Amino acid sequence: MSKITPFLWYDTQAEAAMNFYISIFKNSKAGHIARSPAAPPGSNGVMSVSFELEGQHFMALNGGSTYQFTSAISLYVDCETQEEVDELWRKLSEGGGKPGRCGWLIDKFGLSWQIIPKGLGQMLSDPDPTRSQRVLKAMLQMDKIDLGGIQRAYAGE
Repeated sequence: MSKITPFLWYDTQAEAAMNFYISIFKNSKAGHIARSPAAPPGSNGVMSVSFELEGQHFMALNGGSTYQFTSAISLYVDCETQEEVDELWRKLSEGGGKPGRCGWLIDKFGLSWQIIPKGLGQMLSDPDPTRSQRVLKAMLQMDKIDLGGIQRAYAGE
């Protein structure tokens, strides 16, 4: 296990969220499910869960409604292809997710994600300000990132 593990606070949906996420990411697995009589009502007795997504360990707690997720924290997913961007965007948006600008979305549990194709950061930080500004302008018009559109903007087409 890595030294630092994201710890996610849910009202009562930690197990459902874990199952949702591991169904989406190919290299994922459920871990320990801790049950307790002290778990919040509606949580099926689940106090916490652990799981792994693409090699990253997570823990999640059913802590009640005291805290909610905000977009101040998001999970950044570095995608290899447009097809991967499309697939993850579709799956993470299912069941009530909300698209956001520039590759951000909020899933049905309220957790923010950034679904970003490899290479976008390099194009945005290109030393040629004309190129990087074209990429930025194109990206600011997008919800889900269209890699082809970004590449065309980068090339000046």
